[in-house]
Amino acid sequence: MSAQIKVLIVGETWLTTATHTKGFDSFVTSSYGEGYSFLKRALEEGGYSVEVMPNETAALTFPDNLEALKAYDVVVLSDIGANTLLLTPTTWKQSKKTTNRLQLIRDYVEGGGGLVMIGGYLTFTGIEAKGFWKDTPVEASLPVRLMATDDRSEHPEGVSATVVKADHPLLAGVEGAWPAMLGYNRVSLAEGAELVATVGEDPLLAATTCGAGRTVAFMSDCSPHWLPPEFLSWAGYAPLFCNICGWAAGRA
Repeated sequence: MSAQIKVLIVGETWLTTATHTKGFDSFVTSSYGEGYSFLKRALEEGGYSVEVMPNETAALTFPDNLEALKAYDVVVLSDIGANTLLLTPTTWKQSKKTTNRLQLIRDYVEGGGGLVMIGGYLTFTGIEAKGFWKDTPVEASLPVRLMATDDRSEHPEGVSATVVKADHPLLAGVEGAWPAMLGYNRVSLAEGAELVATVGEDPLLAATTCGAGRTVAFMSDCSPHWLPPEFLSWAGYAPLFCNICGWAAGRA
C-alpha cells in the first residue's frame, strides 16, 4: 500500500434507556453501545488510518463542505439514518438553510471519493423504513436500489453467502465457505453494477463506479447481531472489509 488510506466510519453507536419495573417501584438506567470496534480493528491491522464519527455527534461534526470531506479516501456509512446527516441542529432548531450533506456525499463520490454502505437497522431502508436513504443522492451513488418499506430479512436460523465473482478484487484472500449471518437488508442490483456475492436470492455484496469514484454495498452488518461470533472471528472478515475499503479508495 502506497499512501495510507484514510477511512471515516460514520455511525455504529447507540444509547439505550431501560425502565426496570419491580412491583410498585421502577427505575431507569441508560447505557452506551458501539459496534464499530470489529471493523476498525480489522482496517487498522490492515494498514488503514481510521476515524470514527459516532451517531450522537455526526449531526454536528460530519463535514459540510467538499474540501473537508476530501480529507478522507473512503466514507463508510454503517447503521446511521439519513436524517442524522440531513437535519443539523441549525436547520432542525433554527429553521436556517444548511448544506445538504447527502448531495455533498454524492458530489464527493463523483469527484473521486469512495463510499461504502454497510447494512443494519438504520442503513439502506432499515427498520420501519426509518433509514430513509431511499430516493436520496446517496442511493443514486450506490450499486443497489432500495425498497420503500422495511427491508430487513431476519434469519435466526442462519443464512450463508454464495460467491458470484470469486476473482473480484473485493474477495482477494477471502477463501472457503462464509460463516452464517443472522440477517441482512433486502435490495435490488442497480443497472451496471457488479454483483459479487448473494444471500438467498438477494444481493449481499455489490460494487460500482460513480463518476470518478467507487461505491460498495454490503447488505449484512459488520458487527452483532446480524454477524455472530463465528463470522466476526472468521479469517475472511478482515480481508473482506479491507478489500471493500481498498477497492472503494481506488487502490485495488
